[in-house]
Amino acid sequence: MPVAATLGPTAYWYLTRATGVVSLVLLTAVVVLGLLGPMRLAPNPRWPRFAVESLHRDLSLLAVALIVIHVITTVLDGFAPIGLIDAVIPLHSPYRPLWLGFGAVAFDLILALVITSLIRRRLGYRAWRGIHWLAYACWPVALLHGLGTGSDSKQAWALGVTFVCVIAVSWAVVARLQRGHDVSSRWRSLGAAGAVLTPVGLLAFTLAGPLSPRWAERAGTPASLLFSAHRPASTATTVTTPSTASSRKPLKLPFTSRLAGTITRTQIGGGAILDLELRLSGGAGGLLRIRLGGEPSGGGLDLSGSQVDLAPAGAPAALVGHVTSLDGTQVAARVTGGPKPVDLLVSLNIDNQNNTVSGTLHARQA
Repeated sequence: MPVAATLGPTAYWYLTRATGVVSLVLLTAVVVLGLLGPMRLAPNPRWPRFAVESLHRDLSLLAVALIVIHVITTVLDGFAPIGLIDAVIPLHSPYRPLWLGFGAVAFDLILALVITSLIRRRLGYRAWRGIHWLAYACWPVALLHGLGTGSDSKQAWALGVTFVCVIAVSWAVVARLQRGHDVSSRWRSLGAAGAVLTPVGLLAFTLAGPLSPRWAERAGTPASLLFSAHRPASTATTVTTPSTASSRKPLKLPFTSRLAGTITRTQIGGGAILDLELRLSGGAGGLLRIRLGGEPSGGGLDLSGSQVDLAPAGAPAALVGHVTSLDGTQVAARVTGGPKPVDLLVSLNIDNQNNTVSGTLHARQA
């Protein structure tokens, strides 16, 4: 946690994405080994059964550790309204409640497995093994969570990883059902049908869900976190270069200034970054920079992180903070660095053809 305290929102965002993808891969490996382990499919003496079981256990522990990191970094990122309680109580979070709820269910199943494994001797082997089957239920629930709310759901590489995981588990299920000596013919037929229909169903869901337009909105993302850049641009505001104050003095609040500047769009792996460089004129001079990062969605941006820098002319130092809410092109932010925090309300008019921005800034003491 001391190391985590030194990280910024962008680092948390990348850690959340990375640990989520790797956790899915590890859970897939755990499920495949769990299904195939009892079949003794590895006659090579270098891979005896105890070695397979040891690998299965170690991968399980590593998956649990990464899932815990995934939950912690998601909460610490702080941009989306996700708290620790949302990680264990399904449908509690206002952010994509159903899909985040799947993640909470998967996490609860993992916690149940860890706790019962610690008290395995008191439970007895039969009870522990019955609960251990929850691991197989955890995998599809975690898969739906990743598809429904993952930042990289639309990326080709992420879809490829998901496809490989689904095929691997489907193959392991078919192999276990067809070759397992303790499986009846009826269960073999049902399992084979399920192994074939599951990838087809997931493909249909992916096309109709995460890959379809405006998925972020339909998935339950709060309107305050959806950024739209389709409002018509107003008449350009004259840019006035702020004069340099002869002496530094505290920022006078409240004030209202006109804004004018440019917008830059940069594509990155898994999303995009919008940079707004704005000059202040009128009530107060200076510079305002707003950086928004997230996943493009329906012509807008499903925000994952932000940074706001306000450098008023004549102020002792720049104020730094982040966006607190978005409503179309109405941006609310809070910055700190002075005696007290400052709340900003920014109204933007974006000209997408010329990549220019105008608008107004209202600033007041928080």
